[in-house]
Amino acid sequence: MPLPKMPTRPAAILSFPSGEPARPAARGKRTEAEPRPPSSTDIPDVQPQLEGIQAVPARTARKTSAKPKAGTLLTPAPQAAAPVVARAPQPAPVPAPAATGKAVAKPAPRRKAKSAGPEVAKLFVLDTNVLMHDPSSLFRFEEHDIFLPMITLEELDNHKKGMSEVARNARQVSRSLDELVSDIGDMEAGIPLDKLGNRDAMGRLYLQTTLLSASLPSGLPAGKADNQILGVVRALQERYPDREVVLVSKDINMRVKARALGLPAEDYFNDQVLEDSDLLYTGVLQLPDDFWDKHSKGMESWQQGGSTFYRITGPLCAQFAVNQFVYFEGSMPLYAQVKEVNGKTAVLQTLREYTHSKNSVWGITARNREQNFALNLLMNPDCDFISLLGQAGTGKTLLALAAGLTQVLETKRYTEIIMTRVTVPVGEDIGFLPGTEEEKMLPWMGALEDNLDVLNMGDGESGHGGDWGRAATMDLIRSRVKVKSLNFMRGRTFLNKFLIIDEAQNLTPKQMKTLITRAGPGTKVVCLGNIAQIDTPYLTEGSSGLTYVVDRFKGWPHSGHVTLQRGERSRLADYAAEVL
Repeated sequence: MPLPKMPTRPAAILSFPSGEPARPAARGKRTEAEPRPPSSTDIPDVQPQLEGIQAVPARTARKTSAKPKAGTLLTPAPQAAAPVVARAPQPAPVPAPAATGKAVAKPAPRRKAKSAGPEVAKLFVLDTNVLMHDPSSLFRFEEHDIFLPMITLEELDNHKKGMSEVARNARQVSRSLDELVSDIGDMEAGIPLDKLGNRDAMGRLYLQTTLLSASLPSGLPAGKADNQILGVVRALQERYPDREVVLVSKDINMRVKARALGLPAEDYFNDQVLEDSDLLYTGVLQLPDDFWDKHSKGMESWQQGGSTFYRITGPLCAQFAVNQFVYFEGSMPLYAQVKEVNGKTAVLQTLREYTHSKNSVWGITARNREQNFALNLLMNPDCDFISLLGQAGTGKTLLALAAGLTQVLETKRYTEIIMTRVTVPVGEDIGFLPGTEEEKMLPWMGALEDNLDVLNMGDGESGHGGDWGRAATMDLIRSRVKVKSLNFMRGRTFLNKFLIIDEAQNLTPKQMKTLITRAGPGTKVVCLGNIAQIDTPYLTEGSSGLTYVVDRFKGWPHSGHVTLQRGERSRLADYAAEVL
């Protein structure tokens, strides 16, 4: 229905196109609503009668809702303007329930109900593998309580011997439990988890002090540890029907069995750096099509050290990270690296073109955009830590070795290359392989041998002595490339070394910290890996040590990261990666 014509003089009565006056309809509704108390239900009753006026009365209602009487909702603006000063002190109690109270008062009880729900803290029953995976998991459940079955303590005791990462975690959990239970009078009342200074842990720890038994299906053997924990969860549900009892386990089959029995079960996610691997920092940003339109105003440029620098200002600069690569492939192409970010101002440095043969690194040229970015990082002496991610065949190891050999044998920036990788039983003994440490590690270093053959082949084909020259070069290379085991890294310090950590996705955050902190003055650390190929138990894409360091080193001026996208091994391997 069309809106009524606006009044030509003050106090004129509005009328609809049909000729019906607007004020009598409003007064009729007002008299209908007057017998009711001024509650929040008045507004829904009034507004259906105003459908013919639509937006105009609604706007007037919001403006005049703070006035003393509900009847002023339909009073024309010229009439209502005068009493505002006189009635201002009086109306406060009335509109609160009528106008403002309608929007707030109704959702308020809902919010209270939601906030009142979590007052009853959940009771989490921890599986042994959670404690051995993260020894600090006891203090990661905020206001909720934790229950440890006796069988969990038995399994901790069985796994505490040895030098593995699991054994060390088991011993750390045992020490934490010992400190928590000391000087505790009534253990059944629970032990406050903030006793050791962990302020985020506001819940309590309960240890099993009595026999808890519950009926489980006859097909589940009672003597198995997992089934005993399931029985404890069932018994706790029966004992505390008003609380939510949840099993937390890293064992997938354990969670499946629990859900099959109707018991709530969850995975332990507190160690996840990212919930989704797609959110991981790639180190590369494609600029939008309107980049130059929004960022070229007031741009400064200068030459320094053979590179061109640009100082740009615009809204996109706030999203940049230091040492991030940006590119624009339009009419004015740009391939640059972010060197400085200050609010909405950033400084970009153009890159060295390693795709050209004159800038080859040990005979290797970049075959795509991301490889060019990676070589700019690897050959930059100011970058102390570099991480390269990518699927198999993207050239991670080849680029790192080529850059390392160039800076060890040609520029003499580093003394030698040290290469290490995780043997899939992480941190365990190498085994009964013959020979020294290096000879024992060689079977794990097939990638090193393959890439050295490629690098040496390129040198030989260039005409440097044929087979004899190639053999001499290989001997020289092998004298400067050392293969070390991960087991013996603790306590070491590397001076002026080019350290390559291969298959870094199989490292835990603690192991990654141990390796990176070995770097002494003049050492460059390069981490290579593919988070889609994790072989270590209990590690995922979100909790891998490689994901951890990429996220933590993001934006540090002396680090860089590139995610390689395109496989360059062969057309067969590239096609197999897509279809298989």
